[in-house]
Amino acid sequence: MKRLLIFIAISYGLLLTACSQPLVKQDRQVRQPVKNLILMIGDGMGPQQLGLLREYARRAQSSRYLAQNGKTAFDRFAEQGLVGLSSNGPADALVVDSACSASQLASGISSNSEMIGLDQWGNPVETILEKAKQQGKATGLVSDTRITHATPAAFASHQRHRSLENAIADEMLSGNQVDVMLSGGLRHWLPQSVNTMAETRAAIARLIDEPAIELVSARRDQHNLLEQARRQGYALAFNRRQLQQAKGGKIVGLFASSAMQDALDDHHRRNPHQPSLAEMTKKALEGLEQNPNGFFLMVEGGQIDWAGHNNDAGELLHEMIRFEQAVAAVFAWAKHRQDTLVIITADHETGGFGFSYSRYRVPEAKPLPGAAFAEHLYQPNFNFADPVVLDRLYAQKKSFYQIWRQAKGERAAPDADSLLAAINANSAYKIDKLAAGRILEKEANAYYRPGHRYLKAKQFPKVDDFEEFYVYGDGVHLDLIGRALAKQQNIVWATGTHTHTPVPVIAWGPERHVRRFSTLSHHTEIGLWMMEALTSQ
Repeated sequence: MKRLLIFIAISYGLLLTACSQPLVKQDRQVRQPVKNLILMIGDGMGPQQLGLLREYARRAQSSRYLAQNGKTAFDRFAEQGLVGLSSNGPADALVVDSACSASQLASGISSNSEMIGLDQWGNPVETILEKAKQQGKATGLVSDTRITHATPAAFASHQRHRSLENAIADEMLSGNQVDVMLSGGLRHWLPQSVNTMAETRAAIARLIDEPAIELVSARRDQHNLLEQARRQGYALAFNRRQLQQAKGGKIVGLFASSAMQDALDDHHRRNPHQPSLAEMTKKALEGLEQNPNGFFLMVEGGQIDWAGHNNDAGELLHEMIRFEQAVAAVFAWAKHRQDTLVIITADHETGGFGFSYSRYRVPEAKPLPGAAFAEHLYQPNFNFADPVVLDRLYAQKKSFYQIWRQAKGERAAPDADSLLAAINANSAYKIDKLAAGRILEKEANAYYRPGHRYLKAKQFPKVDDFEEFYVYGDGVHLDLIGRALAKQQNIVWATGTHTHTPVPVIAWGPERHVRRFSTLSHHTEIGLWMMEALTSQ
């Protein structure tokens, strides 16, 4: 009996050893880092926004993707990789903002609303960009907003609030952590004296050599970050030509005083001197790949979010197309490589966007050739949204923000006639003067807060329902344009802010890293998995 027990014990031990060997091998494989990691963030891009692009790509007569059988770069990455969903809530709430969400992606650690690069208690946390730099890799940040805006800021700075963009610019540069920075936001890099001293202004104008950029400083000191960047060995670029000519692996490109032009202006080449998001992405890859140790690159399609905030479906479609072009640039660069992990996701969803069926303009009955309708007409009960909506959204000429600017001219606000004319000149969907007047209506601000950045006005744009979820002061008039057009577009909007909707995650690259992303996760997990993939820590 004793010998039998010894035999069983030995056999059991051998069985455990045999079973554990593949797991050990698998663990070692997981910990073999990739050389390069590219993170692409569609700010505000929930499943609905991705669905909008897919419907346009496959079903619109005006689709730019017909020659590709309706497939986008998202499809190509998804077909060769894996797809998951990720929730994104902060430690202290259910709904996240871009600063907190990007901080969680950057660090793998829970953060709180509107914090930059901090944990939920307010302590600085190490980001994937900083860890990549420690390992001798090159690093880059690209955005079509401002380089100091919430998403790029969270990867290279640590601030108590996202609004501290001057301090963010200081930290991003003085930390010497980011090799390539391409975006807007020049105003946070210029000394205050550019606003008041002709000599300083002239010197900056000569350095920039781009008349299309407004020379205004948002700083309260005389710190000239452009001069500091040059001393640190960065090539500087302020337009498309200068970016193309920039050499080396360290580049600061600032192409607008604040945000870069929106996707509709970009599409119509209203400022041809600005590079596109895809062009900035290609240049970043060109510079970063010079490092033999590899690189980390974050690319943000940041104005998807702004279109959602404004309930602007036509602009939203064009922002998704612009981001897809940057995704396509990454696919073209990475498709034959075995050493690169690409993660495409969003920080959150914005607007609660969706197509919906309605009782507005229910279609007339019509014949169908199938046997079931030989003696009957086809008659839907409701309007389920004709795909022609996609072509009409694509045909929009200006964003609501630019329509509003056109309508008001030099005045503080437009009147009904000028707003009516501007909307009807730039949208395939038309309104009447009564609707224009409703867009302009105001009422007492039931949530008035003195000194609040957005709620300090005693009068607020009038929203008929869910008014609490339209928060951005006079910017709410833009949402009201969207709501005025919505019934014609078969579109519903839930909010002028963010929702808690889980967002898509597309992972492409070595299977040993990609497989873990194909699940229901949280952004802190996405952040940790990316760190493990790139740094083996």
